[in-house]
Amino acid sequence: MIEIKNLSYKYPGSNRYVFDDFSLTLCDNNIYGLLGKNGMGKSTLLYLISGMLRQKVGTVTIDGVDSHLGRPEMLSELFLVPEEFELPAMSLDTYVRMNEPFYPRFSRDVLNRCLTDFELPLTLNLKALSMGQKKKVYMSFAIAANTRVLLMDEPTNGLDIPSKSQFRKVIANNMSDDRMVIISTHQVHDVESLLDHILILDERHLLLNSSVSDICEKYTFDYRMPGTGSEDVIYAEPTIQGNAVIAHRKEGDNDTNINLELLFNAANKGLLK
Repeated sequence: MIEIKNLSYKYPGSNRYVFDDFSLTLCDNNIYGLLGKNGMGKSTLLYLISGMLRQKVGTVTIDGVDSHLGRPEMLSELFLVPEEFELPAMSLDTYVRMNEPFYPRFSRDVLNRCLTDFELPLTLNLKALSMGQKKKVYMSFAIAANTRVLLMDEPTNGLDIPSKSQFRKVIANNMSDDRMVIISTHQVHDVESLLDHILILDERHLLLNSSVSDICEKYTFDYRMPGTGSEDVIYAEPTIQGNAVIAHRKEGDNDTNINLELLFNAANKGLLK
């Protein structure tokens, strides 16, 4: 469990608080989608959870241990995949041999399965890879580390369309009851079928903190032709398929798949109560 209590944080030299008296609890066996406009603190929150940034007010704990202490037993159960990173000029095998000892449950079998799912060879020279290939290799290593907490910042940026589908498969195939995944992203359609829980950040607070199941019990997401009944509609946007709408769910309504872009826009307009 991750517990954030009364967190306030601003970057050195800035007068603007990214978070101010912010609290949040996150639990195992969930894939969280962390959404928000640029500058709302998504990446900052991941770095505070990982302990790479340190708050002066409030606490961030993982299973009761302050994350900023950087204790080896905590770090061995946490992996952060940043949006931008560099890999050393060496073979993948050398990289794995150097880094797998930090993660007691690291699995070469899982690594090989992830690389196969990403359609990458098992023997690689990291220096020779494109940015997209490096991202797939690094995410494969992160998943193979088998940490209980996996933080991913914009993981689908730089991936082509087939690779985004492969990403969803890799995450879904390697989820377990004791694992928590937090995915910060602007590419909402890349991940909406994966998520169990939605967090939407805005100006130091949460606009939405709800499970996907609860959202789908309250709302329906569909398309309606202009001029059709709208008394139950909360928010609508025109599309070539008709008006994309979020509506209050009524008894007898069919199940619908969540539309994260529509949900995000409605939340930012203050329409979800």
